[in-house]
Amino acid sequence: MTSATPVSVSATSTPEASETTFSDLGLPAAIVAALAKNGITVPSPIQKMAITDALAGRNVLGRAQTGSGKTLAFGLPMLARLASTGTKPAAKRPRALVLVPTRELAFQVVDSLQSYATVLGLSVRPAVGGTPFGRQADQLRRGVDVLVATPGRLGDHLRQGTCVLEAVEITALDEADQMADMGFLPEVRDILGQTANGGQRMLFSATLDREVQSLVRQFLADHVQHSTGDSKAAVESMDHYILNVGRGQKDIVLSEIAAREGGRTIMFARTKLGCDGITDRLRAVGIHAESLHGGKAQNQRTRVLDRFKSGRTPVLVATDVAARGIHVDGIDLVVHVDPPADHKDYMHRAGRTARAGAAGTVVAIALPNQRRIISRLTGQAGVKVTSVDVSPGSVELGSITGAKAPSGEPVREAPRRERPSGPSRFGASGSPRTGGYRGGDSGGYRGRDENRTGGYRGGESSGGYKGRDENRTGGYRGGESTGGYKGRDENRTGATASRTGGFRSRAAGTARD
Repeated sequence: MTSATPVSVSATSTPEASETTFSDLGLPAAIVAALAKNGITVPSPIQKMAITDALAGRNVLGRAQTGSGKTLAFGLPMLARLASTGTKPAAKRPRALVLVPTRELAFQVVDSLQSYATVLGLSVRPAVGGTPFGRQADQLRRGVDVLVATPGRLGDHLRQGTCVLEAVEITALDEADQMADMGFLPEVRDILGQTANGGQRMLFSATLDREVQSLVRQFLADHVQHSTGDSKAAVESMDHYILNVGRGQKDIVLSEIAAREGGRTIMFARTKLGCDGITDRLRAVGIHAESLHGGKAQNQRTRVLDRFKSGRTPVLVATDVAARGIHVDGIDLVVHVDPPADHKDYMHRAGRTARAGAAGTVVAIALPNQRRIISRLTGQAGVKVTSVDVSPGSVELGSITGAKAPSGEPVREAPRRERPSGPSRFGASGSPRTGGYRGGDSGGYRGRDENRTGGYRGGESSGGYKGRDENRTGGYRGGESTGGYKGRDENRTGATASRTGGFRSRAAGTARD
């Protein structure tokens, strides 16, 4: 499908836009009231430009930086148009589709749109990996107005027949450039090909690289384009620095930066192991830091991100892929611990701060052998950067980042939900028990700590239910050598004929989950 010459509108073409209200843009009164209730009364530049055309049903190409309000720019018109028809969704057939590159971004889009969908009587549901497939299939079977999905999980639903796209009236692609960078465009093309040809399509992206432009030519016929500025230009409210450190000083400098008071800090590493190592070293000197990467289960990632949003965890250490879905206001410092892979990753990282016009600082930690490559990346990104030599405790480090000496008192346990008070059902309370639930350092149910050595167990060396530790050697068992239910250990031997305690399977040689 070939598009006609697009109509292009820039932020400078509407000088009176600063006086525009959401009501002026044509949104329903119920949405305008809900926006006001949430403290949103003035539309952002991309919202001022895109909402009217989107409400009219036109195909829209929006180019704007992360944090500019793109989600509401396509989401509010989508909800308004769906509500105006009065149609109810059929089983397995969503009426609108939002495609996003990451799970975290999917959840944040759902959170952003949920309150406005509710006042219109519409439903918004996520479909992403790492969460129960069956639950999503049940929701689709009951009917979903707006489905927010990642390409991989949506592809699973399409292949399983639990979702059909023939009834989709409106499709929006958010962070299209990131989907291209992550290699999702083949899946995206297949998904868009299954939606109705006459449906409305909207694509929002920070950049318009060759791959994104090919997607636009194929699927956005007769579109109108709105742009709020060149993605390579430096964000005016963002300061960029290269902090040159000597060998052996990097960890100390990082700990002082992380110990700063006030605000949220996000640090970027290239690998999962790098994330965990940085986090462990920060926690060892008293920094409440947590890591976010693809090696964590989705429920862990969600809890980590929730704690970061709430401020309980002031420092987040993340990989590039995991952090692409992080859209959190109030991040005022971004730290490149490892150099990014390219200038686009530099801008994606930097875009976590200075959101919605707020001020922010971006620093890259450069060892002597990294200074040249970081200078080249910042030049390709089109940002004006200041190179400064710093050392632990230096005045320059403190003035740029607010760095201070950490407490030195190790943070011993990751934040977790408080366990309900009262007697444990796995043992009597009050006296030292010899079996059941043990919460101390030597055993007991230890949550999801990767270094846990046991679970529900009767004694120090007798085994017990050992959770999901890959090195577990037993399950419910009465003695060291009597067997019992041995969990999921590949070397389990089943039950014994003469047990002295513990759970025994119903048939010798078998173990039931």
